[in-house]
Amino acid sequence: MSETTDPLVLDLVEWIAREPRLYSEVIETWRTSCPRLTIWEDAVDRGYVARRPVAGEGVRVAITARGEQFLRDNRRGR
Repeated sequence: MSETTDPLVLDLVEWIAREPRLYSEVIETWRTSCPRLTIWEDAVDRGYVARRPVAGEGVRVAITARGEQFLRDNRRGR
């Protein structure tokens, strides 16, 4: 991990790995007013998390296979 936001991206991916979260919960919990802290966008852009529609529940966010690998590479696997 080389970028300054990587530890926070790792925290986000680890948090989502515990259980898929509603998109609204993710955005509410991880929103920031600092334009330099693009944690959610970084995780999505890197392919670590993805949004998935779930009938009757709305949109859920879960980690991807790439996100699982990111956790393993950083010794935070499930």
